[in-house]
Order: sequence, then C-alpha cells, then structure tokens
Amino acid sequence: MTKEFEVGFEGTLAATPEDCWRAITVDAGSWSWPIRYEPRVGGSETGLTFYGGEVTAWEPGEHFATRCEKDDWFNQLDYTFERRGDGTHLKFVHSGVFLEDWDTNYDACRQHTAFYYHSLGEYLKHFNGRPADYAMTEAPESSASPDAFAKLKNALGVPGDVSVGDHVADLDGVVDYVTPNFLGVRTADALYRFYGRNAFGWPIGVGRHHFGSTDDRDWQAWLAEVFG
Repeated sequence: MTKEFEVGFEGTLAATPEDCWRAITVDAGSWSWPIRYEPRVGGSETGLTFYGGEVTAWEPGEHFATRCEKDDWFNQLDYTFERRGDGTHLKFVHSGVFLEDWDTNYDACRQHTAFYYHSLGEYLKHFNGRPADYAMTEAPESSASPDAFAKLKNALGVPGDVSVGDHVADLDGVVDYVTPNFLGVRTADALYRFYGRNAFGWPIGVGRHHFGSTDDRDWQAWLAEVFG
C-alpha cells in the first residue's frame, strides 16, 4: 500500500540567495550528488530519480521546484529562498510516496536529508562556487550488519565518542558532522561523507566531494578489506 511522506529543512545559510540557488540547481554534486536541471519551467530533471522529472518552478534566487510522477508514485522537491542580511533563509520540502517499508524509508530519508543540508552549509561556507569531483563507493553487502558503522569508524581511527571539531588523522581532516549513523569529515580541499545505511538494512556508502586533487586511496578495495 502506498503512503505519502514529507521531510524537509529550514534554516539560514551563510551565502547569498544567488549562491544558494547555484549550489542547488547547478552544483548539487558539490554537496549531495550530481543532478541536472534544464533552467526553465517544464525543463527536464535528470539524476534525482530513476524516472527523471520536470522543473515546475524556476524563479532564480526565489523559488525552485521539480516533480516526477509515475502511475501512483511521485517525488517532489520545493525550495524557497529569502535574503536575510548577508545570508539566505532556505526552506526545503521533499514530499512523495514510498511504495513499501514506509517506516524504514521515512527514517532513512529524514536522516539523510539532515546530513545533506548540513553538507550544503559546509559547502557554502568553505567551498562556495567551486565545482567538485564527486564519487560514491558502496561497501560490500556484509556492511549491512548492525555493527558495521562502528567497524568503519574504527578503521578510520575515529573513536566511539568522536565530536564535531575532532581531528581525523587518517584523512587529515576535521569532523564537521556526527550522529549515530552518519559522519562528515572536512579537509582542506574535500568533503568526505560516511553513510551508515546499515542502520536501515542497507550497505554503507562513502561519498567524496573533492575541490582540489583527489586522494589516491582505492576506496572499493579499502572497504572490501574492512568488511572482508
């Protein structure tokens, strides 16, 4: 049975509406993953959903929305931008339908949304306007086990009581986000995002947004060794 959901983010970001607009509509790969939008109402969306979608609002620096529909399923993103001093108050609403396992998918969507929009703030504060070289690596299926995220953090040399601001020697970076299921590390030229999706019964993911030279680690091999 289908059931609708709604999650979102609302907060003030340290960037102009124009910079926030560009980060969301052009440089999504610098903080979430690459998504492409044709810059007009009725334009196509690619990369956000499996089916693709259509831009339904395009008012630069003020309002942006996109929607995808397929049979009795839909997925919609809606953003409003309001200038506040030197910053921007952003309101984001993500609504749609989960076709199965509603509780797990809703919890995962809610937690991922909080992490993504924290990452947006980090991007705007530290790397604003710089496109990223993006990569995502999924760990082996064995990383879906309950203790997998703790094992990943241990392999990175991250203690169980890690806090925002702590140094991570393995990456020569600083922790910028930490919850039981997610870890963000910012370096001088990259954002590393660790997704403890094992909490939802899925394999762990490691995302990298590089704004300078990429690291030379083979993350697929490293994750295979950690969870081998």
